[in-house]
Amino acid sequence: MTLYSWFVFFLAVQIIHFIGTWKLYQAAGRKSWEAAIPVYNSIVLMKIISRPTWWTLLLFIPIINLIMFPVVWVETLRTFGKKSTLDTILGIFTLGFYIYYVNYTQKLEYNADRKLTPENKTADTVSSLLFAIIVATLVHTYVIQPYTIPTSSLEKSLLIGDFLFVSKVNYGPRVPMTTVALPMVHDSIPLTKRKSYLSWPQLPYFRLPAFEQIKRNDIVVFNWPVDTVHYFYEPKGRPGVIKPIDKKSNYVKRCVGIPGDSLSIKDGFVFINGKKLILPERAKPQYSYSVALDGKTSIDFESLFKELDITDPAGFRTEKRDTLYFRALTEASAERLKNTPGVTAVKREIDKGNDNAIFPHINKWNQDNFGPIYIPEAGKTVALTNTSLPFYKEIITNYEGNTLELSGSKFIINGKETNTYTFKQNYYWMMGDNRHNSEDSRYWGYVPENHIVGKPVFIWMSWDTNGKGINKIRWSRVFTTVDGEGQPQSYFKYFLIILALYFVGEFFWRKRKQNKA
Repeated sequence: MTLYSWFVFFLAVQIIHFIGTWKLYQAAGRKSWEAAIPVYNSIVLMKIISRPTWWTLLLFIPIINLIMFPVVWVETLRTFGKKSTLDTILGIFTLGFYIYYVNYTQKLEYNADRKLTPENKTADTVSSLLFAIIVATLVHTYVIQPYTIPTSSLEKSLLIGDFLFVSKVNYGPRVPMTTVALPMVHDSIPLTKRKSYLSWPQLPYFRLPAFEQIKRNDIVVFNWPVDTVHYFYEPKGRPGVIKPIDKKSNYVKRCVGIPGDSLSIKDGFVFINGKKLILPERAKPQYSYSVALDGKTSIDFESLFKELDITDPAGFRTEKRDTLYFRALTEASAERLKNTPGVTAVKREIDKGNDNAIFPHINKWNQDNFGPIYIPEAGKTVALTNTSLPFYKEIITNYEGNTLELSGSKFIINGKETNTYTFKQNYYWMMGDNRHNSEDSRYWGYVPENHIVGKPVFIWMSWDTNGKGINKIRWSRVFTTVDGEGQPQSYFKYFLIILALYFVGEFFWRKRKQNKA
């Protein structure tokens, strides 16, 4: 929806509210016109139902308001004497339109001094649960979100089985564009294989102020721009689904190029503005290697994997008796391999030739030799030519919502002939550290700013499916930060100390309180 169409929708909601409640306002001693003024009508309604004014704010926060609307409907009905279970059910399952019935057909008796506390244990439990859901949804949507690492594309930096907290506030919380959705789930309802949202209405993109900008080498969670996966667990062969931006699959990669950069890849190494990208110490890029053997020395592969810190046994394969192929080795591990008895040569595998699967799908580059390309920056203008169009066509038409027509050598955008284009938002280039085992920007191109979700900041748990017993938990990774200088350091022991001090303090406080009594 555009801002205009959303404004029209907002006004329609206000009209619906006015028609259904103006007599209620009168019965409460207010003026009927007060039910017609946007925002002000909500403030007045909170006073009528004896609820805090700040509840008004919750009515205008996407997703949170889906929980608040039924609460306000029920509170309104109870304020005017409709307290039965049937009244509550009708209020909720008619989406509030039961209030119309009360407004026009019932004798309205305003109860300004009604009891606000729950009248029974069940009602108290429901009230507490709703409050907990609202708080959790606020935190999940606008502050911090749990996330699990599902693939090995950032292997060594982030491992499969890492459970992260992803901060929304670092890059600015993104207001949900999909306004009707279940709280705290993504694109599908757990266990049901059904989508968790309605595609309409959609809010225009808006992001709250950020604490920092995305920098090169930041690890970033974002919505996969080209996500048209098959419909929620259904078999392949069925048409893909175009998801709303904020319901596209979540990906996590390292940002290697920021808006305005010139990026190229030479023999697998990333160059920014002509200079080789220097990765932080915690980053451990991996490449494919072929290892030549002398054919005589017996090698203990289990010990070799352990020495090289290879956590995925599928990361190696044999095709010849005298050659091993490793698809994910760090440069440090490759150097150690050179000193392994029986190894005669270690060679990093570099793709040659052209690959049409590589962005922008012009059969010109491959995953190891690519570019240079320009990473678009908001407000910057580029020339449109037959050569440059493949790089920017998706941006112009899909990400920025324009129409594009080609008439011979002429470019027509939104009905006007032009030979330039000015970008409306920033774009980023995301890549995995596991260079030959990562589906990233090399395959599908730029990541728009409105697809950015947040910044991973903390690993609170790390689970190794190949471990046994207590060793299934990677204890050295529990409570470690994602960013920072040097190698990761676990703060788990400090957490346990603080937790122990809390319980000891709680024990003595209760004991002291009992002695005073």
